[in-house]
Amino acid sequence: MSYVDGFVLAVPKANLDAYKELAETAGAVWKEHGALAFVECLGDDVPYGEVTSFPRAVQAKDDEVVVFSWAVYESRQSRDAVMAKVMADPRLKSDWSAMPFDGKRMIFGGFQPFVEL
Repeated sequence: MSYVDGFVLAVPKANLDAYKELAETAGAVWKEHGALAFVECLGDDVPYGEVTSFPRAVQAKDDEVVVFSWAVYESRQSRDAVMAKVMADPRLKSDWSAMPFDGKRMIFGGFQPFVEL
């Protein structure tokens, strides 16, 4: 069964072009190093919930859009190997303060699927 990394973050609408460029580079790097899939999605129907929601989770501001993304790997072992290569890849070395989003509000984690259809 596969393994999935998931990410949720808020990107200022003014930075969407820069974020897309970064995501395209990152996706190419992830795939080159062994990810089976890499997907970036812009929030289109993500209401602000009374208790919890995607916008609340990342403290999205009025001028930001929620981004939901994921990468798929063959296994957890494969993911760990891919991530080690990705983190060492010079194409993704950057000053976090220059990123087109606030990395402190990004949520991420690895997930073991238990149903795959």
